[in-house]
Formats: sequence, C-alpha cells, structure tokens
Amino acid sequence: MTRVLMVCLGNICRSPLAEGILKSKVDSKEVEVDSAGTASYHIGKGPDPRSIATASRYNIDITDQRARQFTVEDFDKFDYIFAMDKSNYQNIIALTRDASDKAKVALMLDILEHPQVKEVPDPYYGGDQGFEHVFQLLDQATDLVVKRLNLK
Repeated sequence: MTRVLMVCLGNICRSPLAEGILKSKVDSKEVEVDSAGTASYHIGKGPDPRSIATASRYNIDITDQRARQFTVEDFDKFDYIFAMDKSNYQNIIALTRDASDKAKVALMLDILEHPQVKEVPDPYYGGDQGFEHVFQLLDQATDLVVKRLNLK
C-alpha cells in the first residue's frame, strides 16, 4: 500500500480538495490518501463549505473529512508528503528527523512540467473562483502524481 499525505495550513481548503481529488483517481485498496494542516486552527472541523461545493461539482464528496494537524509521526506513516505552498513546506521540513523524512516531502506543484504558478494559492479569503482555480491546479497535479508514482 502506498500512502500519500496532502498538507496545507488549516486542513480545510486546499489539502481536503487534494485528498478528495487524488482519492477519486486511485484504487483505495492500493493507495491511502489523507490530509493534514501545519496549524491547529481547525482540528476536528470539516472542510470549508466552498471546498465541499467545488468538489461536489466534480462528483467528489469530501464531507466526511476532518481537519487534523501534521505530526512527526506522519513521516513514519506516509511515503509521500505534498505541501501546498512554500511556507507549509518549510513548516514540514522543520520537523524532519533525518534525510529519509526530508526525501518524502515535496511542493505539490513541483510535479508540473512548467507550472505557471509555483504554489497552490490559499483560497480562504477569496471568492468561489479561487476554489475553482485551486481545484483545477490540484486536478492537473494529481494526474501527474498518479502517473509518476505509478498509482492506480
């Protein structure tokens, strides 16, 4: 079983979308997908209603997800850890214990060949169009995650 973790700041906007999108593209018997936040603001809360609505437009249900905080133990549980932006990437890297931990961490959009955008923007303070933009970025990136990591 391959285990993939998506990480953003609060675990209510970007990483729940990334988790839901990737789950919709892989076999749950082969690939486990989860998400977390580097901050503790929203622990136990469901995804932002705008993330839920955006995912729902693509027949992806993320309503059962609950926010949790990233922990050092996640390095032991997951094979790949994708950070949505540089700030969260640095927060994760600060918790690494060794080179093996560090090797598991990447910026989500680094997988794109020629990304127009280097980081998945936080849509929290924006309108619905920001959530749609984030969905499209994550949809493209997760296609490549599936392909490059040989996930099905």
